[in-house]
Amino acid sequence: MRWQHPKIGFDDRLVTVLGVIVMAFLIPIVFLGMGFRQAPYYTWECFWMSLVCTAMIWVGVRYIMIWSRLRYPGFEQTRRRLWVQAGLMLVFTLTVNNLLDVVLDWICHRFFPGDIQPGVDYNTRSNFAALFCTLAAVAIYESIYFMAELRKSIEAQEGLKRESLQAQLSALKTQVNPHFLFNNLNTLCAIIPEEPEQAVAFVQQLSRVYRHILEVKDEPSILLSKELDVLKAYAFLLKTRFGGNLDISIQVREEKLGERVVPLSLQILMENAIKHNIVSAAKPLHIRVFSEEGRLVVSNTLQKKQQVSESTGIGLANIRNRYRLLSDQEVEVHEEPAQFTVYIPLICAS
Repeated sequence: MRWQHPKIGFDDRLVTVLGVIVMAFLIPIVFLGMGFRQAPYYTWECFWMSLVCTAMIWVGVRYIMIWSRLRYPGFEQTRRRLWVQAGLMLVFTLTVNNLLDVVLDWICHRFFPGDIQPGVDYNTRSNFAALFCTLAAVAIYESIYFMAELRKSIEAQEGLKRESLQAQLSALKTQVNPHFLFNNLNTLCAIIPEEPEQAVAFVQQLSRVYRHILEVKDEPSILLSKELDVLKAYAFLLKTRFGGNLDISIQVREEKLGERVVPLSLQILMENAIKHNIVSAAKPLHIRVFSEEGRLVVSNTLQKKQQVSESTGIGLANIRNRYRLLSDQEVEVHEEPAQFTVYIPLICAS
């Protein structure tokens, strides 16, 4: 017997041993009226027979619970699982108990002649005892199971809260990232004397990016159209900085703009592409953003740097974890010799 089945949720050896012994001891007293000082007398033979019957019913009920939980694993299937489980347990318990009653009748004839007469009353009491054993086992296992599931749910919620907090803190870290700000200020200083109009546009786009980060840091998802608008502003900053060494193409079909993505996910992926790859005249970096088969694709040429700058703390793992809150689809990453591609699910707007 497998004592640590995942659908039981704990090692139930001690519960089974104690439960069977206690139930086997109490059933003859409570349901069959046996005693130690008056007839019908409680004997060792009666206890062992009760122990065998109780153990068989307990183990059978245990397997029925495991099967039903495997068959109906979802929380939304709990009602159906309990109904099916109850029906199977009722049939199993009564069938096993009445088959064993043949043996019990013989034991009663031999050890308690005249005290317990097999018949309708005895069979009724015996079936009630068997059903009580089943209900006791179900109550113990279900209470422990639901407590374990509740604990897992609470832990999962706490984990998601921590992940959300981490994402928010990481987003705040990005907005004050000294490297990002330093690079953009250097770019701004370089273009002010020669191209003042472009410098004004640069400041406007930089302000737009930072304002967006502040606005969406608490949002679980955002319209793709809004995310792309800010991505274009972010791309403007990068292209102003790198010039012809960086090529960014954003081509998303219009019918996809009403769907949703995780906030800052596109900016993070573009930032990672710049951070981890060489951007030079000899090796210009090409980044493409487009939609494909219900997903958003961010792809860049792969030309890794020998030394990578310090991470901001927001990466693919964080994007994946936040997507798990919103969608059953996974974020996919494909790395080829010359290409690095990330597939982001598009979340249908509700």
